Amino acid sequence: MLRIDNLSKHYGDHPVFQGLTHTFSPGCVALCEEDSTGKSTLLGVIAGLIVPDAGEVWIDGHSMTQTPRQARARMAYVPDNCLMFPSQTGRGLLEQIAAEKNTRLDDSVLDLTYRLGLEPHLDKRFEQMSTGTRRKVFLTAAALGDPALVIADGPSNGLDTQARAVLAEQFKIWSQDRVVLFAGHDEELIQACGAEEINVAELGDPSWFARQV
Repeated sequence: MLRIDNLSKHYGDHPVFQGLTHTFSPGCVALCEEDSTGKSTLLGVIAGLIVPDAGEVWIDGHSMTQTPRQARARMAYVPDNCLMFPSQTGRGLLEQIAAEKNTRLDDSVLDLTYRLGLEPHLDKRFEQMSTGTRRKVFLTAAALGDPALVIADGPSNGLDTQARAVLAEQFKIWSQDRVVLFAGHDEELIQACGAEEINVAELGDPSWFARQV
């Protein structure tokens, strides 16, 4: 469902990662090392928001380089910064993403808003929401269109106890038939959703990463 092939990225003279190659099967995977090793950059590349220097991303058989529209249609992305659209309402974002994916806000999506405690806030603008509430909107949006891949950067940041439990359960449900790939240091979430813990270095050439130390 997700394959990365020889991905490399530099920022100026600073190498972030090189030669990342891996095939992800359905399940939860957590990128969880505490130091800066390119976790967010890797997620951004996979989501098609950052252009790699080399390599390719395949989502459900679609190339992010050659067929980006089809690849993006098969994924959902929960960013670290959930204040990208300050004047938009939560309901407006959900309706927009539903239209883009040619689907609708069905009962399963509305049930997730209820379980996350999001219903009273759907008609607020993002600039009026707390950090956790904004993240709940994007997590709910990830349920739209039955994506093959769910990417989340710091998915539990700002969430209350109830929402964190719902998130873990939802990740477990999604991981039965899709890839859930997230970055964060939340050991409780990792254990609760049964995520496999890996670091970026494990996906690339060990000798290259050793030379960066």
